[in-house]
Amino acid sequence: MRPRIPWRKRLLVRLLFTSVLIAVCSVAATAWLAVTTTTSALEEEQGQDLAADNKILAELSGYAADHPDWSGVRHTVRELAAKTGRRIALTTADRTPIADSALHDTPLPPRPAAAVDPLHTDTYTEFGAQLSGIDPRAVGPFRLTAAESRKLDVVAEKQRECFGRMGISATVQHIPSGRPHVVVDDARGAPLDLRVACGNVYGESTAGTRDALDYPTPTETKALDALTVLTRPCLRAKAMDLGGSLSLTYDTTGRNPVSGGFLVTKKGGELKTDQVAKNCVTSARRTQLEPYVAPAAELFLGIGDQTAPRFDMSPTNKARIVGAAGLVLAVTVAVTAVVAMRLVRPLRALTAAAQQPPELHVRAPVRTRDETGLLAEAFNDLTERRERLEEQRKAMVSDIAHELRSPLTNIRGWLEVTRDGLVDPDPALLASLHEEALILQRIIDDLQDLAAADAGTLRVHREPVRAADLIDQSAAAHRVAADAAGVTLLTDTDGTVWLDADPVRMRQALGNLVSNAIRHTPADGTVTLAVRRDGDVVVLTVTDTGPGIAADDLPHVFERFWRAEKSRSRRTGGSGLGLPIVRHLLAAHDGTAGVRSEPGKGAEFTLRLPAAAAPADVS
Repeated sequence: MRPRIPWRKRLLVRLLFTSVLIAVCSVAATAWLAVTTTTSALEEEQGQDLAADNKILAELSGYAADHPDWSGVRHTVRELAAKTGRRIALTTADRTPIADSALHDTPLPPRPAAAVDPLHTDTYTEFGAQLSGIDPRAVGPFRLTAAESRKLDVVAEKQRECFGRMGISATVQHIPSGRPHVVVDDARGAPLDLRVACGNVYGESTAGTRDALDYPTPTETKALDALTVLTRPCLRAKAMDLGGSLSLTYDTTGRNPVSGGFLVTKKGGELKTDQVAKNCVTSARRTQLEPYVAPAAELFLGIGDQTAPRFDMSPTNKARIVGAAGLVLAVTVAVTAVVAMRLVRPLRALTAAAQQPPELHVRAPVRTRDETGLLAEAFNDLTERRERLEEQRKAMVSDIAHELRSPLTNIRGWLEVTRDGLVDPDPALLASLHEEALILQRIIDDLQDLAAADAGTLRVHREPVRAADLIDQSAAAHRVAADAAGVTLLTDTDGTVWLDADPVRMRQALGNLVSNAIRHTPADGTVTLAVRRDGDVVVLTVTDTGPGIAADDLPHVFERFWRAEKSRSRRTGGSGLGLPIVRHLLAAHDGTAGVRSEPGKGAEFTLRLPAAAAPADVS
């Protein structure tokens, strides 16, 4: 039974006590620094929070402008929270959570910091955003296809190269819809003649072809036509539909198509504009973009409107804190040093014992009853087990050498006398040599099976097997040997019991048990193979009427090279490897092997394996 350690002697308690002292020291030592720096840190944090809030709102508005819903915003919220150090929460108008960087069920701040709606924005300060209250990143159906974007990129690059040849520096920039435009780096711009020559103003280039940068693509034309249809009802309601053909202005600079576009009507051959028409266009754009942007959401930041208190401290109080912190630090260091020395001393003794040569099997002294003492006891137990294993290893090596030496000696001796012409190689001699070779092969096969089991490479190929078939096949394979020994071999089977097992390996296990039983059963004795079902377990038994096994020997029957009678040879007592192989084969099938016996009443070996259902094609 594991000894109970008093609370005061437990290593955990002592470590906790030491940690508390260190914590007190740390708190006292850092209190002064924390108080004196809190005010300036809070003031600096307020400025940083304002910049972070604008960044958060801009990022989330951009996400809403580029996604039809909020389903994937959680990753963006977590990244923003990690970068800014703020708590970020998005909810619907009725406070249904969408995404939150805080833990589940954390209360929301008392009121939202802003509304995230790319179609009604008045807080985003990027160029063009406040002209119509629509985030310029909300392009919806105006987003160019990949082919259109590549085609326009080629035209824009040619114009940039044209400006370069004229000595004007220019760059190609892209708007959110993917449309490129050429921007002259010189603040004064390019002369009109150069811009005409490079085809950046008029619809005709110097090569006589239409400049694609000045005209909508098929995708944009389709979107503009749909926008015109959406705008017409509003104009009619405002009595502005004058019956002429309707068109939309297009921002030929390419900076922001339709961000400030408005509807115009023809009357008397003149183009006229009106702010009411612009409002109709803006309303129609919101309707057109609504399926392409995420719905409006409420943004909650931080923990509300709490104001950080300002701390101050007098020189006298500062001196007191410094003095107390120094005293606590000194006491903590002293106590920690004493406790550490007491904890390390038995560990050093344990280390010294572990560093001794392994063949000495040195034990560690046990002086305490705490965790360190239990560790020393466990180390001593491990040393004892290692010593026993070493003895078993030496005995096993000796047994293997003995088992292999005998047949090899016989084979070598007969081959030498045959070579010297002292004995003729008649069939009887060859049969004897063949038998010795078979014994060697059997021992090597057994050792190979045990090595595979130890290495975890023993493989079984399971399939549905009728247990009665295994019993009958094993009995048939050993009936000749049983008859030769004068032993009656009986079977007791149940044809309804099935196993999910490897039939070859199971016949090997049963064969080892049956051959052992026949070998240890005197003439006129009986060996019985039986199978029965016990709930979800199939029980296979091999029972003999031999001399039985002594109670002291029962725990060792499955050990390697063990024999109940040490004087028995490998011919009468086997190699001592059959039963260990049986145990490993049963373990590979998730089963167990056991034995029970009384001296003079024979022995019964039991194999217990999980039962399986009969295959569907078996009646």
